[in-house]
Amino acid sequence: MLSRIAAQFAAEIKQHDWSDAPYRADKAGHNREMDGRQATSTQLDPKQTEMVTMNAAWVVAQVLAYNDPNFSEHEFFEACGLNARAKDGRLSSGVTYGLRFESIGNGKRRFQIPGTYQFDPESEAAEMG
Repeated sequence: MLSRIAAQFAAEIKQHDWSDAPYRADKAGHNREMDGRQATSTQLDPKQTEMVTMNAAWVVAQVLAYNDPNFSEHEFFEACGLNARAKDGRLSSGVTYGLRFESIGNGKRRFQIPGTYQFDPESEAAEMG
């Protein structure tokens, strides 16, 4: 089960309309249907929109995984409205490997410090799910 903060981040990512993200600065929870005459004429196609959404999810997931040893990136991606499964139905390793971490044995991982490419030797490691 996602923590309260993870569920709230996922809800914001899911609610936001990312289809015109490269073309305008938006408030949280942007929805093109509410833009009326101010809507941008340029819009990403659905695959491009999914990629922007995935990148937003990975950025937030990196911080959550670093701070929460019980964090599940797959559950988070699904809560963001993204597919976290491979074609055969198993959890996608692509979701996992979008995060910066190292395996430290016994199914444990150590995540890089948010905003860096460094590991905190004293940080808690999250269990792999």
